[in-house]
Amino acid sequence: MKSFFQELNRNKTLFLMIAPALLFFIVFSYVPMVGVYYAFTRFDFAGGLFGSEFIGMKNFEFLFNSGVLWNLTKNTVLYNIAFILISNMLQLLCAIFLSELPGKLFKKTTQSVMFLPFFVSFVLVGAFVFNLFNSDNGVINTVLQQLGMQPYDFYVHTAPWKYIIVFFHVWKGLGYGTVIYLAAIMSISDEYHEAAKIDGANIFQRIRHIIMPMLVPTFILLILLSLGGILKGQFDLFYQIIGNNGMLYNSTDIIDTYVYRSLAVNFDIGMGTAAGLYQSFFGFVLIITVNYIIRKVRSDYALF
Repeated sequence: MKSFFQELNRNKTLFLMIAPALLFFIVFSYVPMVGVYYAFTRFDFAGGLFGSEFIGMKNFEFLFNSGVLWNLTKNTVLYNIAFILISNMLQLLCAIFLSELPGKLFKKTTQSVMFLPFFVSFVLVGAFVFNLFNSDNGVINTVLQQLGMQPYDFYVHTAPWKYIIVFFHVWKGLGYGTVIYLAAIMSISDEYHEAAKIDGANIFQRIRHIIMPMLVPTFILLILLSLGGILKGQFDLFYQIIGNNGMLYNSTDIIDTYVYRSLAVNFDIGMGTAAGLYQSFFGFVLIITVNYIIRKVRSDYALF
């Protein structure tokens, strides 16, 4: 403690600068952690947090025994794996493609157009999806009817939605991720390319032997950051596209939407908190495990 106060006295200005950030996390991240206790209670609005009946692990037992948690975990993890892999690969390819374009004006225009969907609200994305796929006057069903085919009720069948959700997630984040990879490519020294050209390397050889290896640290860092939230779905994406359509829950319900319904629709605060605690705990275990493995293999790529 003595050394801490000495450090505090020596760097008063620096500690004062980080004080707002510390206060933010204390108030909005650590103080609300008291609510974790809800997961072990049968919540009663009259009794409040500490006046509700303590039931131990029964909320967790119900989630596991009913099979609800398995389906939620499966959907959340599989969707996030698809998001991470497809998004990063397409962002990487687009960044490499843009970096090799000769026209500066065309390159800047393309970047701007690709970046625009990132600023589109998920509410608008939900409106786009509804106007495309609704069975009454959606664009796709209107085209099908004009071609003399039977309309397809997308909001009854679960099969197409895994592809629709992944497509719109990738579409919305493509420009943002491309800019990150493009910045990494721009930081590669021109000396590497000049030396490769002197040795007779063509564009594909330079991409394979210079750009791709140089982007590995950025790729791994983004994957690690994404893995930290692999048990956290894109709530706004799923909720705005699927809403409360119970017929699609089997293939589209994730932990975040289940927690929301438990709290806002069913008022089962204990069950919702239990699902949220499970989500946070295993997400933490996952990122620690993956980071440990990467640190053993390539310590310079690890987060910590």
